[in-house]
Amino acid sequence: MKRKIIKIDEKKCNGCGLCVPACHEGALAIVDGKAKLVKDSYCDGLGDCLGECPQDAIIIEERDVDAYDEAAVQKHLADQAKAKAQTKPTPPAGGCPGLRAFSLATAKPAAPAGGCPGHRAVSLDAPAPAVTDDAPAQSALSQWPLQLHLVSPNAPYWEGCDLLIAADCVLAAYPKLHTDLLAGRKLIIACPKLDDTSNYVEKLVAIFSGNTIRSLTVARMEVPCCGGISHIVGEALARSGRDIPIETVTIGIQGDVLDRS
Repeated sequence: MKRKIIKIDEKKCNGCGLCVPACHEGALAIVDGKAKLVKDSYCDGLGDCLGECPQDAIIIEERDVDAYDEAAVQKHLADQAKAKAQTKPTPPAGGCPGLRAFSLATAKPAAPAGGCPGHRAVSLDAPAPAVTDDAPAQSALSQWPLQLHLVSPNAPYWEGCDLLIAADCVLAAYPKLHTDLLAGRKLIIACPKLDDTSNYVEKLVAIFSGNTIRSLTVARMEVPCCGGISHIVGEALARSGRDIPIETVTIGIQGDVLDRS
């Protein structure tokens, strides 16, 4: 039958994978570094994935394809959920490393097969805190990427984590960030004033509802415009329906902690 369905321009696609979780029917997958339509009958043609593609590589067109099959989609989603529950996530063979998640010790990761290395999702084994005063400071960062636009709700390191959501300026203003706030936590950063925050609540809802988050810490600056990050996190938490302990830490522009609540 002739109906609306997505079409992917492989020349434009960089394999970032942002379209995959945006498709609620599970019709998309990253194969050999490119987004692919798994099966025509899984695509409802509504185009929820279009807005997530940073390369404008996805369009809607009309062509002769199999009809949308809701029953097949539900079975497909159930199979995906079952497979996810039974298997430990492993790094994909290709695609944008921005959504690739794997553990590291002290060695550097192998070069990716393709895609944007700036988006690679990486779990790091953070070194133990230094015990001597003259030892070089150690980073407590334990995953990548950090920016809310770039993180994947499906990254394995969210499960069971304590999560720090920090305004961008906190990283520069608070000298004890790594030892006081970041140690033992995963990190998401965002700027409520300058970022396009239109999808931030939805992204956080997906992270909160799709994983068991043990605790939330929101770190913001004292300036009024930074209060938006607390609002975004609070709204996402309410929509997720999860009961997650949350603490808000307010940092002064001089780098001191003004409030913890």
